Order: sequence, then structure tokens, then C-alpha cells
Amino acid sequence: MRREDRAVNDFSRQLEILRDCRVLHLALTDEAGLYSLPLSFGFLLEGEALTLYIHSAPAGRKVAAMTRGCPVAFSMACGVELLPGATPCQTSCRYRSLTGTGYASPVEDPSEKCQALSAILAQQTGEDAVFTEAMAQSVAVFRIRVDSLSGKARL
Repeated sequence: MRREDRAVNDFSRQLEILRDCRVLHLALTDEAGLYSLPLSFGFLLEGEALTLYIHSAPAGRKVAAMTRGCPVAFSMACGVELLPGATPCQTSCRYRSLTGTGYASPVEDPSEKCQALSAILAQQTGEDAVFTEAMAQSVAVFRIRVDSLSGKARL
């Protein structure tokens, strides 16, 4: 990272950023090439092992790529605020962000799928909800086992 003064290396501070973000930008590749898309997400933490979860319609390009399992990269940002400058080159912004890499794979276990959907809803709404296996059957759910995580902030 070029600007070490903006690095967020403390895992607890990275988790604060994660909790405040609502959109995950996921980058992956398939036979057609590299692409990126914004997604709702949730997460579960076991010790310092971070797993991100996303859901999807049961078919499509993203589903096809992740059903086979694939490496991914992701980013997210929150607290973004424009800081106007006296000149265009002095214009900047406040932000807190995370980037990382991991491996995406489908969630097949009905219990984990329900837990993942609950985590996604909690991240997006702050509300707890219980999903039944019947409710979870209509969507695809994927886990991203996070291998690397990097934070950056300008406050």
C-alpha cells in the first residue's frame, strides 16, 4: 500500500468497516473473461476466519462460475464523502474501505444456507430473521472464504 498512513491493519478496525458496508463488489473470471458486480452480502466470523456470504437467483453467469468454485477478489467502501478542494487536483474524499481475496464455492448444506441468509439480512437491515429450509430452496447461496483482507481509510 502506497499510503501506509491510511492503512487499517488492525483486524477489529477492519471488522468495524465490514459491519458498516452494505455493498460488496465481487470480481471473478469465467470462460467469457473477467468481470465485476455489486452484491448484497453478509458474513460470519469464527475466531479470525472470515466467511462472506452472497445469494443469487439459481442460474446465471455468476452462479455458473461460482458453482464450480473459483478464486475471487472483492472490495467495499463506506463513509464516502466528497472533500472539495480549492483546485480540481485538491479535491478528494473521506472513506473507509476493504479489499481482499478468497475462494468462492456453493453452499449446499441446508442449515448453513439458512444461517448465511440470516447473516445477509442482518448485514443489510440490522434485523435478525430465521430462514427455513423451504425458504432457502429458491435461491443459490455462496460462501467466500477470505484469504487476505486489507483496509484503508481517510477520515
